[in-house]
Amino acid sequence: MKLITTGERRYALLLAATDSEYVKRVYGGYFNVFVAAFGEEGERWDLFRVVDGEFPDMSELYKYDGFVISGSPHDAYGNEHWVLKLCFLLQTLDAMEKKVLGICFGHQILCRSLGGKVGKACSGWDIGLRKVKIVKDLSVPSFMEELDEIPSSLSIIECHQDEVFEVPMGADVIAFSDKTGVEMFSVGHHILGIQGHPEYTKDILFNLIDRLLDNNSIQREFAENAKIGLEIAEPDRKSWEKICRNFLKRTHHFSFS
Repeated sequence: MKLITTGERRYALLLAATDSEYVKRVYGGYFNVFVAAFGEEGERWDLFRVVDGEFPDMSELYKYDGFVISGSPHDAYGNEHWVLKLCFLLQTLDAMEKKVLGICFGHQILCRSLGGKVGKACSGWDIGLRKVKIVKDLSVPSFMEELDEIPSSLSIIECHQDEVFEVPMGADVIAFSDKTGVEMFSVGHHILGIQGHPEYTKDILFNLIDRLLDNNSIQREFAENAKIGLEIAEPDRKSWEKICRNFLKRTHHFSFS
């Protein structure tokens, strides 16, 4: 377990990926990337490398104000022991109504854990900058209220070949894109899934594209097009960070009615 600062509020990162050499060298690991994006002064953040079988003690869950599940190269619909154990943990956190934010793989595993359906995207990889559209006829969730104005769309960095097919019963789809039907969903006031990567910087994705190209996961032309798209536009990182922080740290309930 790794800790940062001390204070009243306490959060945990459930890391479902191994740190890349690039991220370790430049940022000191994904933990630091997430804390930089979502953390604030005076908070305590703990790291659990769930991909390596490191989980929080079930008797300690009540001590946390919120949890963040990272992305992963693993399948959210897989049956590895740690994936199934993570599903059970997320079901427990849902029953406790603890705040849980899922990013990419985290978005998908949240969906699976709560009864939704996930799988390999029929349209293949989505890598690069993607404009996601906010559902128009939905009441504004409280974690978006502090944006200067509610945008019709927001750009976000994406890197996935799996997706949510069907959200859990009682969930609300908040955003979608031309590529992916469920870019963002929530359940009640305590569950939020985001398919894209609000925590990613451009350089992290550039390095990831190179690694996917090196191991023949993607074609060179596809990789070059993704890089060009990143060079000519910017993700709305500040807006996404504000959404995620507001979701994790607001204490009152939000609703869509």
